[in-house]
Amino acid sequence: MDINITIVPEAVRIARPETKPQVLGALAGCLADVYGLDADEVLDGLETREALGSTGFGRGMAIPHCRDPRVRKPTLAVLRLDQPVDFAAADAQPVSLVFGLVSPENAGATHLHALAAISRLMRDETKLQALADAPDAEALYAVLTNQFLRDAA
Repeated sequence: MDINITIVPEAVRIARPETKPQVLGALAGCLADVYGLDADEVLDGLETREALGSTGFGRGMAIPHCRDPRVRKPTLAVLRLDQPVDFAAADAQPVSLVFGLVSPENAGATHLHALAAISRLMRDETKLQALADAPDAEALYAVLTNQFLRDAA
């Protein structure tokens, strides 16, 4: 994954939301808590993007994303859900792994590169299984950062 994506251990969590709006709220709250963003503004951005069409990527994963003038580079929060949630994904499969991405307001290509890097990770069966098998948030973070470093090389 692009080494220019910001992710810290506190932004990787196992969560228990039961609906898509609760997932978006949990992401906004996590991004606000960890990176000092405004939760309401992030939630508004995520909901506005989601209204254009589901960010459910398929295969049990989603990439809700938006832009925020306060971030300097793409910033990521990851939630693994205890129970899959209907996200209106293209393949109609419920979502259990959610990557919340906030990019700088004018980050055109950088934002697209970050989305592409996340989607590459989602196509790697070995990494997906490692993420599913991780016993806790710390192990999830380790799998993710090992992937980031490998792709940056």
